[in-house]
Amino acid sequence: MAEITSDMVKQLRDATQAGMMDCKKALVETNGDFELAKDYLRKKGILKADKVSGRETGEGIIYSYIHHNNKLGVLLELDCVTDFVARTDEFKELAHKISLQLAAMGARFVSRDLVPQEKIEKEKEIYAAQAKESGKPAHIIEKIVESKLESFYKENCLLEQEYVFESGKTINDLIVELISKTGENIKVKKFVRWQVGESES
Repeated sequence: MAEITSDMVKQLRDATQAGMMDCKKALVETNGDFELAKDYLRKKGILKADKVSGRETGEGIIYSYIHHNNKLGVLLELDCVTDFVARTDEFKELAHKISLQLAAMGARFVSRDLVPQEKIEKEKEIYAAQAKESGKPAHIIEKIVESKLESFYKENCLLEQEYVFESGKTINDLIVELISKTGENIKVKKFVRWQVGESES
């Protein structure tokens, strides 16, 4: 398995304008083959999705999910470009899937770029201290911190979480699939998850 470096990811991003997460996944899936990675992005509809990613999302829906025991609920704003797409069953189904994900797994942020810098620095500080305690050398500590930070994003950022009902697929993948079908930009604007007895973080 080829090592996927940040330079390789950046090079693919520069060539395709696809997101960093998507570029990294494409390179992992194709064992670092640049041309195959570009084909992978095309097949998955990601390049098409990224072409519309800058379009204003002024329409959408507020979707609510209450768990059957009435002790857990989710309120989600899922946005798109036109009211036509917002009213489709596929769009509502996507909102339902995302709400179930939030109910099951929780998430603190929509995406990694919305994690406050001070939170990132605090996590890095904790990971570095843990690694130092185990007596690891400095260059290894740096890699451990980077790896643990990636795990933090996958656990806490909704778009990077693995979809609970389909292994190997992220929430971002679900959104990209519908973008490639509709040709419209689709975004999770915000969400709130409540659970009875859970303290506010």
